[in-house]
Amino acid sequence: MKEILRIRVAEPEDNLPLAKMIREVFTEHDAPRIGTVFSDPTTDYLYELFKAGKSILWVSETDKEILGCCGIYPTKGLDNDTAELVKFYLPASSRGKGIGKELMQKRILSAREFGHKKLYIESLPQFSKAVSMYVKQGFKKIGEPMGNSGHTSCDIWMMKELY
Repeated sequence: MKEILRIRVAEPEDNLPLAKMIREVFTEHDAPRIGTVFSDPTTDYLYELFKAGKSILWVSETDKEILGCCGIYPTKGLDNDTAELVKFYLPASSRGKGIGKELMQKRILSAREFGHKKLYIESLPQFSKAVSMYVKQGFKKIGEPMGNSGHTSCDIWMMKELY
């Protein structure tokens, strides 16, 4: 029997498994833990974080197993027409199956529905495959951070115009 992939909005019971998955991805890639989502206290309360207006966190799952997540968030300090593309993580077992691409498309549609004109991303060199995917999706590197995410270790910043 083929497992059915489902993409849904995050629920309260997702907090613990999502935080665990995100931190495991950081550990796998030996990414910085300080000044990133790894040490950000909101990582343990994503359901509550994404109750903010014009934000959403999508979760991909099959048979109640979480396969990844991604969201958009109106990070403080960004222009009113810009949201940050955030919490885009897939465990190793979910990569290369098109799940990331589906999550990316879902969140771009959500951003448009919320009236955002641009999406901003912060990342790290350790996530070079994700950065390559962002480029394929039309994101362009910019020279400095925007907004105030609090993730001071990120040193790759990108922007995409939504049409």
